[in-house]
Amino acid sequence: MSIIETTLKIWDANRQRTLATLDEIAGRDNAMEILGWRPGPGRAHIAWQLVHVGITEELFATERILETQAAYADLVPRFKGGSTPDDNIPDVETIRTVLNESREHLRTTFSKFNDSELDTVPNPLRERNWSLGKVLQVMAWHEPHHQGQAHITLNLWKAQQ
Repeated sequence: MSIIETTLKIWDANRQRTLATLDEIAGRDNAMEILGWRPGPGRAHIAWQLVHVGITEELFATERILETQAAYADLVPRFKGGSTPDDNIPDVETIRTVLNESREHLRTTFSKFNDSELDTVPNPLRERNWSLGKVLQVMAWHEPHHQGQAHITLNLWKAQQ
């Protein structure tokens, strides 16, 4: 099995945990309240954490590797790295759609490459000096990082009930 194929399987395992968190929230009557809950003033809500995962994957699948236009032009500025979470909370289905579609875009992008190209640094990533292999690694870390933040925020919300 190639490094790319192995990493995609890791991404799949990570996504199962992210969707399990989203499913737990979706099963509650007050899902929108939970998605918008913040652990403190100025802190990111659960919806921001989850959509941020999808938007980051979308940006790598398109602009940062292939130099093509990202989907979700309305969401990218609100959920990309460095953005400030606003109070316009996306619903469960929007979050699920962004996670599913952006993941498919990222898988499609990486299907264009093979392991012999993992040292290639795409033009948009030259300043960071991130190769395709580095992107695989960062994406394998990025989702669990934010899923963990969403999960602990959900647990903090539960503790206040």
